[in-house]
Amino acid sequence: MSVVIEFKNVTKRYPLYHHIGSGIKELIFSPKRAWNLLKGRSYLAIEDINFQVKKGESVALIGRNGAGKSTSLGLVAGVLKPTSGSVRVTGRVASMLELGGGFHPELTGRENIKLNAVLLGLRRKELKERIDKIIEFSELGEFIDEPIRVYSSGMLAKLGFSVISQVDPDILIIDEVLAVGDIAFQKKCIKTINEFKSKGVTILFVSHNIADVKKICDRVIWIENHRLREIGDSEKILESYTKTMS
Repeated sequence: MSVVIEFKNVTKRYPLYHHIGSGIKELIFSPKRAWNLLKGRSYLAIEDINFQVKKGESVALIGRNGAGKSTSLGLVAGVLKPTSGSVRVTGRVASMLELGGGFHPELTGRENIKLNAVLLGLRRKELKERIDKIIEFSELGEFIDEPIRVYSSGMLAKLGFSVISQVDPDILIIDEVLAVGDIAFQKKCIKTINEFKSKGVTILFVSHNIADVKKICDRVIWIENHRLREIGDSEKILESYTKTMS
């Protein structure tokens, strides 16, 4: 199988801005010192990460909060760029990286479906054919024509996943979406993800729910303290990971 995602020595740092003790006076009277304080501060999200994902694989990224999982997904999705190293992604990517990400709060659910479906690559004709299925999948009923600023986190998850369910990606990226919403909807999402798997779609999945990882993923990438700790078979890695968390 061909490699569709490849990280080579990838490091990502974010600038870390902090309060300068003397405030505006420091900026006016000591601008050089203030600038040096600002530019020298950064947050290390991931460091020297190397891994490959092959076409059709289902791979989970696991680790504690702040380990660098979401940053890694953002690099795959193309919304972030590495500080050093290289990220290579081959194929069309559909992603849910955060609740409400890419949605406009003043637009209705229906309007946001149309906007996001086009952004994810659906042609207008395809959208017209699939929009009823998307709305049905969302289970939002009359709320579909309300602005999404009134939606709960569970409703936003339903809206986002309903759009994903009807696109045709080569690579599907999901970040903790199944942590919200009711159990029945979560089961429907798992079923949809497995349907994508059966079609040969590559899955990259982040979740703290070990049971969901076992249902979906063949391999696991374990990130700890911003570095790759271990990569391999799901059962083996999850057993080791669970022991460290207990």
